[in-house]
Amino acid sequence: MAFRLKIVPDNTKIDFFRVQWLTFGLSAFAMVASVVLILTMGLNFGIDFKGGTTIRTESTNDFNVAEYREALNALELGDVSITEVFDPTSGGDEHVAMIRIGTTEGVGSVSQEQLNNVEAALKQVDPEIRFTAVDSVGPKVSSELIKTALYAVGAATLGIMAYIWLRFEWQFSVGAVVALVHDILLTVGLFALLQLRFDLLTVVALLTTLGYSVNDTVVVFDRLRENLIKYKTMPLIDVMNLTVNETLSRTVMTALTTAIALTSMLIFGGDVLRDFIIAMLWGVIVGCYSSVYVAKNIVLWLGVKRDWSKNGPKADPSPFSKAEQP
Repeated sequence: MAFRLKIVPDNTKIDFFRVQWLTFGLSAFAMVASVVLILTMGLNFGIDFKGGTTIRTESTNDFNVAEYREALNALELGDVSITEVFDPTSGGDEHVAMIRIGTTEGVGSVSQEQLNNVEAALKQVDPEIRFTAVDSVGPKVSSELIKTALYAVGAATLGIMAYIWLRFEWQFSVGAVVALVHDILLTVGLFALLQLRFDLLTVVALLTTLGYSVNDTVVVFDRLRENLIKYKTMPLIDVMNLTVNETLSRTVMTALTTAIALTSMLIFGGDVLRDFIIAMLWGVIVGCYSSVYVAKNIVLWLGVKRDWSKNGPKADPSPFSKAEQP
């Protein structure tokens, strides 16, 4: 007999609406708190958004991130990121590194004197090191990147809203978008609270979180639509509880396996991937929560169509305003 791991028992009967106003109230409070944190504490923008300088180095000696970082820390340059680059065109005896230095005075790039100090400090560690490319990102480019990032997140959200609207009904679309806004705000709020580095890689994590969250939400909505057809006289709130219980095992297992993989990357991925993985991991947690406790609450509040046949009633009103019709 094949072994099957079960985290969630079959035929669960959890009442997810028992404390619906508490869970929904906590979500609303967390969203407002995130906005307040963003406005008051601000975000710790990385080089992509506040400007800085990227240096490409090459050397015939082995690359050691710890020694490079220790040498640069003495210069008090501020935000410094050091990564090893595997370049097949550089040859087997060349070790390539990418050093990113953020500006500390809003000038958009480090000065020539600072570059000379960086080169001198690194030559103390590796006399064979060479600077093969130096690129700067100015304030104008940084502001354009911020706008582009906002457009990307906004376009993704609108596209998801249109997709769910076409596939289901507008009530489902509104519920999904509220859940997505919930996930984005809580993730950005966490970055503001912990002052984690917010750069283009974080935007990638946000977009990935949107995709993960909407996939989880669509699975619940798809089962909900099937159950609305199957149980036409069952109260809407009971149909939703049944739906979430039926998809709970899939939701938990997907979130758990994704979280295990991300946790491994967080532990062994190094400093470069840390903030990106934190955004992904937190996005998985809040995405799983919003699919169960946010999206379906919005749909319940708005009311949904109960009969998907051509001759069926158009839609039921919200159960919050009127008793469920048989």
